[in-house]
Amino acid sequence: MESKHHILSAIRQHKLDGRELPNLGQDWITYDNLPEQFATMLESVGGQCVFANDPADINVQLTQIPAYTEATRICSLIDGVGDSNVDLNAIDDPHECDDIDFAIFAGQFGVAENAAIWVTDQNLKHRVLYFIAQHIALVVPTARIVDNMHQAYEQLSFAEPGFGTFISGPSKTADIEQSLVIGAHGARSLTVFLLPSAT
Repeated sequence: MESKHHILSAIRQHKLDGRELPNLGQDWITYDNLPEQFATMLESVGGQCVFANDPADINVQLTQIPAYTEATRICSLIDGVGDSNVDLNAIDDPHECDDIDFAIFAGQFGVAENAAIWVTDQNLKHRVLYFIAQHIALVVPTARIVDNMHQAYEQLSFAEPGFGTFISGPSKTADIEQSLVIGAHGARSLTVFLLPSAT
């Protein structure tokens, strides 16, 4: 105990000068073409970006995605998009979502800087579906893409309790023998459909 007291006393004698917090009012990175930058970044993190004209076009594009055409259980929370055969309202135990092959959701907004998409549990009974479905697709209007994370945080509001998170690409890790593994902890693929306007 005496050596511990000696060490702590020595530490207390060394006081560091305070530092001012960084100024966030800076000229953060911006892009000339937000949708194109978003698409480039999404592909760099293992995702796929598809430019679609409308929900009907998304349905056509879905037929070109093997993960969708080979899926047995599909859950779509966007009217008119996808051939959904799973009713989340009829599922009480979220563990029963573990065999959903393909899930389609609406993204609130996207970030061109890192291809992150903000998603919430609004109108979603089981938020675990973002992470437990084998493959997921998000639909985001191009008008809802911001340049950087500083602008993204300005979009967020926490007036009421709820769930929200940023998703950028499919699940991945590089901790296994320093080799990038896609789909290690969650969705094996992420497809983002960019629409010219909100649907």
